[in-house]
Amino acid sequence: MKTSDFDFELPEHLIAQTPILKRDSSRLLVLDKNTGNITHKSFTNIIDYLNKGDVLVINDTKVMPARLIGIKEETNAVMELLMLKTDVEDEWECLVKPFKRVKVGTKIKFGGNKLEAVCLDKKEEGLAIFKFNYVGILYEILDELGEMPLPPYIHEVLKDKDRYQTVYAKKIGSAAAPTAGLHFTKELIEIIKNKGVKVVPITLHVGLGTFRPVSVEDVNNHEMHSEFYSMSKETADILNCANTNNNKIISVGTTTTRTLETIIRDYNEFKECSGFTKIFIYPGFKFRAIDTLITNFHLPKSTLMMLVSALAGKDNIMKAYSEAIELEYRFFSFGDSMLIK
Repeated sequence: MKTSDFDFELPEHLIAQTPILKRDSSRLLVLDKNTGNITHKSFTNIIDYLNKGDVLVINDTKVMPARLIGIKEETNAVMELLMLKTDVEDEWECLVKPFKRVKVGTKIKFGGNKLEAVCLDKKEEGLAIFKFNYVGILYEILDELGEMPLPPYIHEVLKDKDRYQTVYAKKIGSAAAPTAGLHFTKELIEIIKNKGVKVVPITLHVGLGTFRPVSVEDVNNHEMHSEFYSMSKETADILNCANTNNNKIISVGTTTTRTLETIIRDYNEFKECSGFTKIFIYPGFKFRAIDTLITNFHLPKSTLMMLVSALAGKDNIMKAYSEAIELEYRFFSFGDSMLIK
């Protein structure tokens, strides 16, 4: 299976540069994965595809303003860090620009002396480990000094930081938003709950995989970067009950899907747990955790294109994308939505 099998031509003007005015007024393409049938709706119509007893699973991760512009202490050169993940307190894996100017021991200062990053280890693919030194609370300092890490295809300035957060964002730690959730409003979630649909959270902190394209032609040779996930006992119990009663599990986004499928793969049931996942879902994968997926329109040749192709079939996805392009749907993070049922 080749990466180029998941390529398509996308007119540049269809890449959404700004969020739509009202979150739930985005368009919704509904794809039946069994028949290939396509219908076109508004996102507010999502309620029509959810039934009493179903479980809607959301990712409650919160994006950090993790893009930092600083000054290299030795030369006063301008440096950029994108904080990705941490395993040890105050030590972060970061994407560095320009990478060649960094070595072990390099110090970068942000906001004068409010925040300092010291390189502990230089890795590959533009990555390095930094120790952060500061006085106070790190996330409060990031709120003051950091910028939202918007994807590189977005060139417009984001006027409202909250528009790159879901309305249910809670647990800070992501380097990118779980964008399928950006379409939900608090009011729409209440309508969904009032219909008898259970809405439950999981957490997956989105990391480097969002920013890294697939660089190999043979899909089997691609390696995913690990991302932290967790599931509560309450969520696990509700999901297991849904399976017992043959109710549908609807996943909001590929991040939620990867978490649910990781847990089912590892434990054969949903359970309270946390860890790191490198699961790579592409055609041939057997889904065991989800029935339905709410997602956005993804980049050509990306792991996300492979995931939705695994769920709905590559031919169905390519047909749906072709129709979306013809009808000028908005693509990528701030774009329109798709329901694969």
